[in-house]
Amino acid sequence: MIRILFQGDSITDAERERTADKHMGVGYPNLVAARLGFEEPGKYEFINRGIGGNRSIDVLARIKKDLINLKPDVLSILMGINDVWHELAERNGVSTEDYEIYYDILLSHIEKELPDTRIIMLEPFVLKGIATSEKWDEFRKGAEEKAAAAARVAKKHGIQFVPLMAKFDEAAKLAEPTYWLKDGVHPTPMGHELIAREWMKAFNDR
Repeated sequence: MIRILFQGDSITDAERERTADKHMGVGYPNLVAARLGFEEPGKYEFINRGIGGNRSIDVLARIKKDLINLKPDVLSILMGINDVWHELAERNGVSTEDYEIYYDILLSHIEKELPDTRIIMLEPFVLKGIATSEKWDEFRKGAEEKAAAAARVAKKHGIQFVPLMAKFDEAAKLAEPTYWLKDGVHPTPMGHELIAREWMKAFNDR
């Protein structure tokens, strides 16, 4: 059985059940699990370990318990927007330089401990909404910097990188930003569908 682990912050967490892995939450991990599980019953095992509010340093801090020990065959990871958000809201964020360092450390450790694990990295994203509009310029700049850093790390380690910022920008031309991201950060069902579709494209690109 192929074990797929979803890791990240609240966008991945998406109200997942903490005591039963079969309850994947209401976000893109659940949509992906539904598709793959339906297409090939019994082939995959799905685990969601996203935790709301996590920054990159928080994900790195729990790498042993919530990643290495789970020994996934496929790791999907999305983190970065809280590194921006927490700085603007509480002066407790993570600089782009440190974000890149933490990501590099995390991937290097995974490569060492789980050399056969396939990694799919999702690009952080943001749109204008109630949570982002007050400091929109700083929010967008920070998100773009984190996205660029994530892309650099992905290239360095030779892993799959899934661009999402431009996809949400394009979607926002079809319907208002809050149609896709309810507060500028957290996806609506339609936003999660967008992520799931891009994830599936990457997964099927073997």
